[in-house]
Amino acid sequence: MAITSFNPPVRTLMGPGPSDVHPRVTGAMARPTIGHLDPAFVGMMDEVKTMLQYAFQTKNQLTIPVSAPGSAGMETTFQNLLERGDKAIVCQNGVFGGRMKEVVERCGATAIMVEDDWGKPVDPDKLEEALKANPDAKVVAFVHAETSTGVQSDARLLCEIARRFDCLTIVDAVTSLGGTPIRVDEWKIDAIYSGTQKCLSCTPGLSPVSFSDRAVDVIKARTHPVQSWFLDLNLVMGYWGSGQAKRAYHHTAPINSLYALHEALVLLQEEGLENAWARHEMNHRALRAGLEAMGLSFLVAEDYRLPQLNAVNIPEGVDEAAVRNKLLSDYSLEIGAGLGTLAGKVWRIGLMGHTSDMKNVMYCLGALEAVLMEMNAPIETGAITAAQQAVA
Repeated sequence: MAITSFNPPVRTLMGPGPSDVHPRVTGAMARPTIGHLDPAFVGMMDEVKTMLQYAFQTKNQLTIPVSAPGSAGMETTFQNLLERGDKAIVCQNGVFGGRMKEVVERCGATAIMVEDDWGKPVDPDKLEEALKANPDAKVVAFVHAETSTGVQSDARLLCEIARRFDCLTIVDAVTSLGGTPIRVDEWKIDAIYSGTQKCLSCTPGLSPVSFSDRAVDVIKARTHPVQSWFLDLNLVMGYWGSGQAKRAYHHTAPINSLYALHEALVLLQEEGLENAWARHEMNHRALRAGLEAMGLSFLVAEDYRLPQLNAVNIPEGVDEAAVRNKLLSDYSLEIGAGLGTLAGKVWRIGLMGHTSDMKNVMYCLGALEAVLMEMNAPIETGAITAAQQAVA
């Protein structure tokens, strides 16, 4: 059988990522490819850096997109800041804190774990106790917005504690950048990474990162080479610019994906960062009202619940996979399953970036209500009316 062009189905993506890509962003990807050292492309790279600084709320010169997904951004931060024999305190309250631990150990460093229940934020007191017990720790790492649970930790406070003990901080902001407040300079974050496929309304495949001057000094003073040639920022800085006029070839950048990121950041700039944060919060309030009207509950307490990633407890007796499959087949609507210890216990409903729209909220609530009623789940009706009233 001959293989022909692939035409994907049209979906509404309301899972943990990717989110729906804005049409202007997909349009940008179709623009003519030029060379990655072309002066016009280099000029666009500088604009991407400037707009990423705005998104991160930082003046850090080393603010760039890594040419690979968010997991590569994570590896970039750890591999450049840690050397063999170093000690890192890793806070884990979900899946992605566990990934941090794996990367620390692959760097030849020791991971000291600070563990909290899934669905709870990182406990600042536990972090302080770990720092007192490990005065030689070099790094504190934590997830700002834990995608596996929908919980947000207090990044400002955790960074403040780490700084008191002269530790560098590494922050996972994959799900938070563009969706909830991040203030890199104000909170004195040393290294932070994110992804383009969530609240930035962009295609997957790039990872924005930012490093403080203090972190850059550590990278430049390394006694051993970074174990990854591709992610070695001492080399990458030469391509993305570190003061010199001429860019040094490092790798062939994903040119059209960078067009997409540029357009996504223009959209963020046009909307305004604070307005984007407010939009995510407003749509979350509507979704919450509708879900609660059905009798559904959230895993995470309201005080530290992410507006853009909602972990919803599955009603007793409901086949969660069957619900997700029916939403996908009948409504072309994707929501996410639970991960790790939460597998089979929660759905993860995303309201990220271009997906975070009131029409999508109402569509999701209507579809979920219809499917659950068809399955004779123990729910109440009136979700859409409750959602509308919540934002009236």
